[in-house]
Amino acid sequence: MPTLRNIKVWNTDEVIDLAIPGPDGEPDGDAGIDATGLTVAPGFADPHVHFRDPGQTYKESMASGCAAAASGGYTNVLIMPNTVPAMDGEPVEAGKPGADEVLGAGYGTVIDYLQHYGEAHGVDLPVRYDLCVCASKGRAGHEATELDRWWRYMPGVDDDSKDAAQLAHPVTAISDDGSAVTPETLDAVFALAKASGLPLIEHCEHHDTGAVNEGPVSRKLGVPGIPEDTELKIVARDIAKARETGVYVHFQHVSTAISFDAIRKAKAEGLPITCETAPHYLALSDEALLEYGTLAKMNPPLRSEADRLATIEAIADGTVDMIATDHAPHTLEEKALGFLEAPNGIVGLECAYGVCHKVLVDGGHISDARLIELMSVAPERLMGHEATDVAALVEAFSEPAPNEGSNRLLDLAKVDDPESVDLVVLGTDQAWTVDPERFRSKARNTPFGGWKVTGRPLATVIGSRLAFSRLG
Repeated sequence: MPTLRNIKVWNTDEVIDLAIPGPDGEPDGDAGIDATGLTVAPGFADPHVHFRDPGQTYKESMASGCAAAASGGYTNVLIMPNTVPAMDGEPVEAGKPGADEVLGAGYGTVIDYLQHYGEAHGVDLPVRYDLCVCASKGRAGHEATELDRWWRYMPGVDDDSKDAAQLAHPVTAISDDGSAVTPETLDAVFALAKASGLPLIEHCEHHDTGAVNEGPVSRKLGVPGIPEDTELKIVARDIAKARETGVYVHFQHVSTAISFDAIRKAKAEGLPITCETAPHYLALSDEALLEYGTLAKMNPPLRSEADRLATIEAIADGTVDMIATDHAPHTLEEKALGFLEAPNGIVGLECAYGVCHKVLVDGGHISDARLIELMSVAPERLMGHEATDVAALVEAFSEPAPNEGSNRLLDLAKVDDPESVDLVVLGTDQAWTVDPERFRSKARNTPFGGWKVTGRPLATVIGSRLAFSRLG
């Protein structure tokens, strides 16, 4: 790739030239792309994705999911454990759904299979990824997983005996995402988190009936509603448990004002609590169901307009620590089954930045720099990583540019440990229209098709190499 000229460094006033090595490790030619108006920032990280592999690859595979992530500016993602079979560390049983994919590739557990996915399928996945282990066996909620089954997959545990794939794709969190931790396993799961030191990433919502948010829209649709306190009950329960145990709890896809208030108070108390929300909760209310139908059906459901505004307020005041997509691929045929039968969820990796930028930055609620913190710095920290410090790279490794009067040049081929450098090039003011037919994901289930947004990832750099580009 030619050198990017006049590119702004995130969170500074610095303007530099950036040389990105080509496939042979050297800058790809001397030509320059005018990157005036573009910004280089640490790559995005998503702590909440579903890639449906193994078991439901007709919806998404690791290959298509990673391609979607790179297209959206993401350099790292956390794979949720609701695979088929579930990612619980248990040996896969022959004859069970999804077992043939794992056993046929020569692996005994889903964790082993996903860690070695590239080797098993002969592909080079373009994005880094970590794994999230189940809180309960089979995600059934009856019995907590056994630490001995997945302890060895954690970073820092017997690393000398691990191969490169195992080191690259560790288990860094615990969750039964898609379901809250059940009362019968709660004590044991918190004990697991305490013993392992991993965060408990909690699907903080539980309901036995209902399909959309309870309120005027559910009544207009004639669809059973889900009360907002279904979220608060889990949030309040787990805050109390965090207070009792000291376990770090991260709440997923928070969607209601009453939950944000509880989290705000817990943080003021100094408890080890963080939370995320998703682009759809800050951009859409349950009124969107009337326009988009089941493309806007998700769990937790889209809430009231008051809750949407409270979500934006919680982002602006720092209650929300990070933004995750909850990328949940389904086929359009499945989504056409109606509100009672259609699966929950939307895909989000490829338009998240544009949607968030339009609502939050263009709306005057936060700055460009704060959005990068929400989408890159904080999610990486949750997974136990540090986002690339772009300003530090410039300070330590930039050189005078070869052309007199030019900016300083940062040549990624010459930095220490180039393998650790993950970046995204952003057109923060670039206007574009979301077109699901151009997604790299297999899935098209999004209500954002046709939305006009601003802010677009233009290039994704992983390990100092170009993983995806919309530049010339």
